Amino acid sequence: MSAAGAAAHELELQLRGYRLATAEIVYHLPDHPGLLQSFVWQQYDLAPEFPRFRRFVAWWQEHLDGKIHSVRISCAGRIMAPSWQRGFVFDLQ
Repeated sequence: MSAAGAAAHELELQLRGYRLATAEIVYHLPDHPGLLQSFVWQQYDLAPEFPRFRRFVAWWQEHLDGKIHSVRISCAGRIMAPSWQRGFVFDLQ
């Protein structure tokens, strides 16, 4: 899919109520259960039910050995017009 096609698809999802959801999954390493590892998942999903994320977690539990310790999930707000913010200029000389 081209960049323009991907952007149009993302816009369509947002217009249908999807929001960019980001989840941090902390899980136990299978070979060293006392150690924790972090995995970041990001997709457009429907808050607050997060059906795509729930399907991913179900897949994880069925196919992967790392037991999930904890999950933090957040999502972007509604679609809005872009805004300009003051940027920073770095002098590399």
